[in-house]
Amino acid sequence: MGNDYLDGLDRAHLVHPVVSWSEHERRGATILESGNGAYLRDSEGREHLDGFSGLWCVNIGYGHDSVVEAAARQMRQLPYATGYFHYASEPSIRFAEAIAQRTPGDLDHVYFTLGGSDAVDSAVRFIRYYHNVTGAPQRKHFIALERGYHGSTSIGSGLTALPVFHDNFDGPSPFQHHIPSPYPYRNPAGPSEEAIIAESVRALRAAIERLGAENVAAFFCEPIQGSGGIIVPPRGWLKAMHQVCREYGVLLVVDEVITGFGRTGPLFALEDEGVVPDLMTMAKGLTSGYAPLGAVVLGERVYRGIADNAPAGKPVGHGFTYSGHPVSCAVGLEVLRLYEEGGLLANGQRVGAYFQQRLAELVDHPLVGEARGRGLLGALELVTDKEHKTKPDPSLRLADRLLALARERGLIFRAFADDILGFAPPLCCSNEDIDLLIERLSSTLDAALDEPDIHAALRHRPQ
Repeated sequence: MGNDYLDGLDRAHLVHPVVSWSEHERRGATILESGNGAYLRDSEGREHLDGFSGLWCVNIGYGHDSVVEAAARQMRQLPYATGYFHYASEPSIRFAEAIAQRTPGDLDHVYFTLGGSDAVDSAVRFIRYYHNVTGAPQRKHFIALERGYHGSTSIGSGLTALPVFHDNFDGPSPFQHHIPSPYPYRNPAGPSEEAIIAESVRALRAAIERLGAENVAAFFCEPIQGSGGIIVPPRGWLKAMHQVCREYGVLLVVDEVITGFGRTGPLFALEDEGVVPDLMTMAKGLTSGYAPLGAVVLGERVYRGIADNAPAGKPVGHGFTYSGHPVSCAVGLEVLRLYEEGGLLANGQRVGAYFQQRLAELVDHPLVGEARGRGLLGALELVTDKEHKTKPDPSLRLADRLLALARERGLIFRAFADDILGFAPPLCCSNEDIDLLIERLSSTLDAALDEPDIHAALRHRPQ
């Protein structure tokens, strides 16, 4: 009775993100009640292994009492402090310093947001302001990658290059442009890492020169593309793109919203490339999802460009009511302690290597064309013909059916729109948790293969 009542209220009143509204009215919600470690329990008492860390965010796992206590202490002492009018709170100051100490190079200036989408939006606004006050007001164009994801605000959704975020939203805007994803599995340049990097460099150069280098404000990219299908560029790709940006005087923004805080191994994925971008965005693992928080971190060039060239005494007109929220920052400080002193970052590195090993074993399954990833970030790309890399016919609704089959087996992962399965287990996982994830995933794939229409599709070979 209670669960049915809540489900009815949900259908009637709660608008969910990125779903078909009419389908949700028919289907209803799976109501989650509790979590511990890598596991969730729903309102019907079923346990689920969360192979996606909520929404790539609960990196430390569920149920850490020390984080709850940090939030409660701050709520009792000072639940809110504005950052306007030169006010601040101790947690926001200390957390900004902690982030600046850990970001590379001169990325020392932290503006707090509520999540990744508004961090990207803030980065765009700061970039526009910077160019306007430093004598380059014509730099209005932004370049990003196809299959990239940079949030769903009015500005960020245009940098995002996934059709569902553009359809009927009038995006992208004329000043937003996209170049092809490196996408090694399906890159026209072939499988050679050098050729893939060379093609991305060529495409970025061509886009900048077509627009006019003097007109391009910034290039946005993820070190590993997340919502576009967990696309892992060859090592050296990010460094090469950075070099092109420097050559043309274009700002580089690295979006670490998904990849940050141990998801790929190091604290930030860009550490593998030794790149220091001009701006960097982060969220999700920043607080491990225990409280809303995001950030854009500015390098010295952009920060000083704004600070030293803004009209004297005039405020820089960008701000959020909850920027630097003391409770969220207190949570972030404790989550950071758990990553480092608590050993979760090191555990994620050990278990991440094991996860990649176990995930790769599934490439032999008839439905799997490629297994890929880095650290505790992985994907399976589904095909019905391995030799030709044939995508499943949309009429099969393969990814959606796999989600349902996995739910029956107590496993949560993400199915992307073009038949790619995504995984992002928490950093607290043990090898045994990974074994269970792979066991349930393998069982899910086998169950799909037993479906007559799916099995029949595998026998079809295009001529």
